[in-house]
Amino acid sequence: MATKQTEPVTVISLRKLSLGTPEPQQKEPKTFTVEEAVETIGFGRFHIALFLIMGSTGVVEAMEIMLIAVVSPVIRCEWQLENWQVALVTTMVFFGYMVFSIVFGLLADRYGRWKILLISFLWGAYFSLLTSFSPSYIWFVFLRTMVGCGVSGHAQGLIIKTEFLPTKYRGYMLPLSQVFWLAGSLLIIGLASVVIPTIGWRWLIRIASIPGIILIMAFKFIPESARFNVSTGNTQAAMTTLESIAKMNSSAMPEGKLVEPILEKRGRFADLLDAKYLRTTLQIWVIWLGISFAYYGVILASAELLERDLVCGSQPELESEVVVTLGDTEGSQSPCHCHMFAPSDYRTMIISTIGEIALNPLNILGINFLGRRLSLSITMGCTALFFLLLNICTSSAGLVGFLFMLRALVAANFNTIYIYTAEVLMSASILGALCLFSSVCVVCAISAFTLPIETKGRALQQIK
Repeated sequence: MATKQTEPVTVISLRKLSLGTPEPQQKEPKTFTVEEAVETIGFGRFHIALFLIMGSTGVVEAMEIMLIAVVSPVIRCEWQLENWQVALVTTMVFFGYMVFSIVFGLLADRYGRWKILLISFLWGAYFSLLTSFSPSYIWFVFLRTMVGCGVSGHAQGLIIKTEFLPTKYRGYMLPLSQVFWLAGSLLIIGLASVVIPTIGWRWLIRIASIPGIILIMAFKFIPESARFNVSTGNTQAAMTTLESIAKMNSSAMPEGKLVEPILEKRGRFADLLDAKYLRTTLQIWVIWLGISFAYYGVILASAELLERDLVCGSQPELESEVVVTLGDTEGSQSPCHCHMFAPSDYRTMIISTIGEIALNPLNILGINFLGRRLSLSITMGCTALFFLLLNICTSSAGLVGFLFMLRALVAANFNTIYIYTAEVLMSASILGALCLFSSVCVVCAISAFTLPIETKGRALQQIK
């Protein structure tokens, strides 16, 4: 019987295929920070206006500080003051400056840079005008102390300017701000040479208050810091500010949403002493102390040298002292050194003051190519050297030359430390005094060279 052949069977399994389009993967929304927005918008017309208005705060500050140097000889004679009493005026001005620098800094981190800047200008202008009506020496000291308190808040203008500037422009634009301080210094010296001999020092103070009052009206063109607004959660205000800047600069905003962490605790002094910043904070404090000590020391020492005619540390001639009788009691006399500035003295002050801009081109190159630390170390070392050179017996022209170079160097020091700080942290012995200045500068030069962070090309850091 024949066997039936079985044919092979092929089994085909069909899988159901989906013909629909696959679901797209969810893309993360684009975001950007204030720093990224500032870099994207770039430099433009807004920054020119910002530079002119905020830079002009330096004119006002310079006039108020330099006012002490040009008025000191007059009040010394008018109120029959001794040396320590004249020095006390300067001491109290800077004491007020020191205390309220801390106060205004903390308030600015809580309530805004713009508000504190406006308050400080109103405060300074008010008490400066009151100073011109001082009935006595005590009132003069008190009112100038109040002016010092107000002037300390002017630094908020620098902070606003720094926060809105793109990184690559900070090393160029901030040193150029020295032009405004120079203008203020030259203006008050020029006014003093004309006003004091004619209508007196009180009118000089009144006239010197005018630029500050005018500048207050220009503040309405400058917005609040976008970085501050976003740190307080007011992102919409920050966006409005950035969009306005972009429009004024004919530029575009970065794509996406402005996002930045809200800082619950702002303006804490303890942040500066955190392990991350402790070394930098302490060294910057030392450097600021030395630079301020040297800068204002040069200004006030220049006035003292001219007033007392102390060249090469020599003592003044006896005939230059005027004895003023205070009463009928025998022996109740007070030595009053009355030596008013002559036209040649004002010329010397003007020439030495011009020195503040002499090294600006080299300073800008040094900051941008050598870096902040090395540049500051070099200029501080040279400052120490020129303080010592003041002790060399030389002609009047030589003295003017030394003062010229000193003013140039101390101004360069200020330029550099202002940038660095903003970026990383938001009469007994003339020889002895000059050597003290020199020693402090040497310490600062070493401290500047060993700073742990170089901020060249570095974005502004936010403490979280």
